[in-house]
Amino acid sequence: MNTMPTRPLAVDRDAPSRPHAVVIGSGFGGLAAAIRLGARGYRVTVLERCDQPGGRARVFRQDGFTFDAGPTIITVPYLFEELWALCGRSLADDVDLRPIDPFYRIRFDDGSVFNYSGDLAAMKAEIARFEPRDVAKYDRFLEMSRQACRLGFEERGHVSFARWQTMAEMIPEMLDQQAYRSVAGVVGSHFRNEKLRTVFSFHPLLIGGNPYSVSSIYCLVNHLERHWGVHFAMGGTGSLIAGMVGLIAGQGNAIRLNSDVAEITVQGRRATGVRLVDGSVIKADLVVSNADSTYTYRRLLPGLARKRWTDRKIDRARQSMSLFVWYFGTNRRYEDVAHHTMLLGERYKTLLDDIFHRHKLADDFSLYLHRPTATDPSLAPAGCDAFYVLSPVPHLDSGTDWAAQAEPYRKAIERYLEDSILPGLSHSVISSRVMTPAEFQSELLATKGAAFGLEPLITQTGYFRPHNKSEELDNLYLVGAGTHPGAGVPGVLSSARVLDEVVPHAATV
Repeated sequence: MNTMPTRPLAVDRDAPSRPHAVVIGSGFGGLAAAIRLGARGYRVTVLERCDQPGGRARVFRQDGFTFDAGPTIITVPYLFEELWALCGRSLADDVDLRPIDPFYRIRFDDGSVFNYSGDLAAMKAEIARFEPRDVAKYDRFLEMSRQACRLGFEERGHVSFARWQTMAEMIPEMLDQQAYRSVAGVVGSHFRNEKLRTVFSFHPLLIGGNPYSVSSIYCLVNHLERHWGVHFAMGGTGSLIAGMVGLIAGQGNAIRLNSDVAEITVQGRRATGVRLVDGSVIKADLVVSNADSTYTYRRLLPGLARKRWTDRKIDRARQSMSLFVWYFGTNRRYEDVAHHTMLLGERYKTLLDDIFHRHKLADDFSLYLHRPTATDPSLAPAGCDAFYVLSPVPHLDSGTDWAAQAEPYRKAIERYLEDSILPGLSHSVISSRVMTPAEFQSELLATKGAAFGLEPLITQTGYFRPHNKSEELDNLYLVGAGTHPGAGVPGVLSSARVLDEVVPHAATV
């Protein structure tokens, strides 16, 4: 299995006469874009400002523990398999994906637990434990989710929305599927029990959306998980990043680490390359930005008179929530804790209002606890466990002084975990680090420290989201969470698939 590189990769055996593509950023979207462009004949240079590839999917290693910094859930393996196939290889050559069962263990504040899986009979039995009358409507909910997945992901997830007609063509089906209603609203029409309503509506939070605000089309995630499963990459999600880096090197293309882009160079209304912070200029026939889309337009094109994505429009756009993440290792194992656990607090809707609308850091929280050593013990020293716990929090409009607040907030989370499912935690932690919204802004250049780019509202989706083919410049393209189709690993990989439609083949450049 590939291991994560620790120094810049600069393998470039290609003839310089081939058209040159520069990719800004090495998150999943940027690496997938580089692989797809390489397969279509481009000479590719990926520029990463950090000392390792991965972006939000980078890896932290300390005290013998391996912590995935961001994504931990892999739901659509074929999107990776396509990339390996483009390079004449098989995903299984480099990455060992393991299915997770149950997908999640959802624990409510009163201690009751729902085991969420892809097994139909098991799911109906779980539903019956909470509300027997809700079992009858589960099949109808699954069909609604399947249709949403077909429309919103399978048929349109890899299609460019540069034309407004593309979105207009969807309107009849969207109306038929009640896409004008929220996820929470549609889920509420299928389930009586409040806890079940929470179980089947929390998924938009995985991509930065408020279940009470985002379109019910995002119920597609329920089917997406059931159909393709929930997986974990042995060695951590970073093993997928390492595998993709290997594919790019195998294509004869280059990844340059510690290469901070100051601006995209422009001639007329055409992108011509990039200028780095050190002053050096790299010329390119096309530029692909995997940076935050609003950062791309505001910071990387400072002198451009922007026609659509003006500062005023960017200021008015709604950014997603942010995250507080605590990575920790323990000197003992918690064998009864699942790989993925959702710990839901007493409040649900009003907590989401605090996060998304009032931009207020609340005293309480709901948490996602990741215990990868439940599946792969090699990520921690023998007899130990690796964890991260994630708390959705407001972005930096909250005004929170995270330099002062980070440790009290971490301690509050530690107490909650110790009192609920990790007894003795405060005496067992032997490795610790945190990431706050301030780091999302300073290290990942996320606008307002938003962890998922633009909030996935229907008015910021499809045609209304920054396009994969820039509306501002020729030869500039966007991938990642801030463009179509949006956040989440399937979303950012699909954004790179859109390039196959909008970027000309190298032979024609």
